Amino acid sequence: MQFGIDRLLEDRALRKPLAGRRVALLAHPASVTRDLVHSLDALAALGDLELVAAFGPQHGLRGDKQDNMIESPDFTDPVHHIPVFSLYGKVRRPTAAMMDSFDVLLVDLQDLGCRVYTFLTTLRYVLEAAAERGKTVCVLDRPNPAGRPVEGLRLRAGWESFVGAGALPMRHGLTLGEAAKWFVHSLGLDVDCSIIEMQGWEPNCAPGHGWPLGERAWVNPSPNASNPWMARCYAGTVMLEAGLPAARVLVRADVPQACRQALRRAADPRRRRGLRSCRVPAVAPARSRLQGPARLAARL
Repeated sequence: MQFGIDRLLEDRALRKPLAGRRVALLAHPASVTRDLVHSLDALAALGDLELVAAFGPQHGLRGDKQDNMIESPDFTDPVHHIPVFSLYGKVRRPTAAMMDSFDVLLVDLQDLGCRVYTFLTTLRYVLEAAAERGKTVCVLDRPNPAGRPVEGLRLRAGWESFVGAGALPMRHGLTLGEAAKWFVHSLGLDVDCSIIEMQGWEPNCAPGHGWPLGERAWVNPSPNASNPWMARCYAGTVMLEAGLPAARVLVRADVPQACRQALRRAADPRRRRGLRSCRVPAVAPARSRLQGPARLAARL
């Protein structure tokens, strides 16, 4: 199958609308081609495209920030000598000066398919800014590794935040390109937004059910999103301030000690409904977003 970035690189006709226009890229560590070349480097190597700037979301353009709350500064790319603007630093929304640096913004972000994953919110913010400044946005689509299942309640109106971009279910079933269309429609945005769709994506087919297992290597879109199974668990584990994946088809949820008995009751075979397994050892994980010794690791 082909992702949006691969189609743009291989098909000169898809790049024709970019001719003579200043192009910027919004990307992160998982923004790579089939050959695992970062999209910024691949686009910079094209002779018919003027790449003038790049943007990084939470965790940075190259994934240099591990912890959730660590912000990234703006900097100049040492290889391509273009400005790299942080959308998780002094600002969350692009400023007028940032928007004035380009004509077309390419968005190449691997999402997890969960409402609270902040790349979705960053997408909304750049679409709104593009509508205000008369800029073009083109989303280079990628798979939703959680597949098509839609689960959870929709966000209530008025509760929007950086971890709640809009009235979507917790597990929304959309690709980022589809989410862009939804934002444009639901927010009534007057913006030039296009999608370079994937070819050959089969989200309902086993064994991947969203991710093309055996065809594409998984690259962490954020430091702790280490495999597609983490993406499928994330809509639940994030409610425990978790998402720290184990190396196997399990997810380690980092939870306060106070939750231990509740988790063990839930893991009781006589009580659980739909929970296949849960082991609750009293062991502190190596990294934690929770402070102090009162932690434990639970594997679900």
